[in-house]
Amino acid sequence: MDKGKGVMGSGRRWAVDFTDNSTAPSSRDFPDPPGFSRASQDQDDSTVTKQKKDAEANWKVQKAWEVAQAPFKNLLMMGFMMWMAGNTVHLFSIGITFSALWQPISALQGVGKVFEPYKDSKVDLLGPKLLFIALNLGGLALGIWKLNTLGLLPTHASDWVSSLPPAQEVEYSGGGIPLH
Repeated sequence: MDKGKGVMGSGRRWAVDFTDNSTAPSSRDFPDPPGFSRASQDQDDSTVTKQKKDAEANWKVQKAWEVAQAPFKNLLMMGFMMWMAGNTVHLFSIGITFSALWQPISALQGVGKVFEPYKDSKVDLLGPKLLFIALNLGGLALGIWKLNTLGLLPTHASDWVSSLPPAQEVEYSGGGIPLH
């Protein structure tokens, strides 16, 4: 059968057989053009693969820093919402405050899961993780500050009076002589 001719007896109407059974010299018998060699192409493939891995590692580092900076936006939003809620104790301000406390706590519990997609041997995640933790601790501090401004933290001595033992009498009166 000639090279490139359709296979008619196979039952498939438009099948093409690309096997080279001819005795003509193949393309491998011709020398490579100037500036091209098959060995350099193999080296280029390894270089391209290394460049792809480096580009992927750079992408992972960039995305990890973006994830690490995300709590800053949340910090600004929660600060604005707490400012809008005011300093009086009511349902809205308490809900905002406890939300401001809960979000950083839950984020700090899941630091490993947050940075799991960016884990790689070439990617150093210590810096992004530390920034993520620091920003969430800042959010937690903001929530605690709001609790204090609402007067919900026991920071004064009068908040602890009920847990103090009764005061002991220092002076006793044994009676007296009335003076007229």
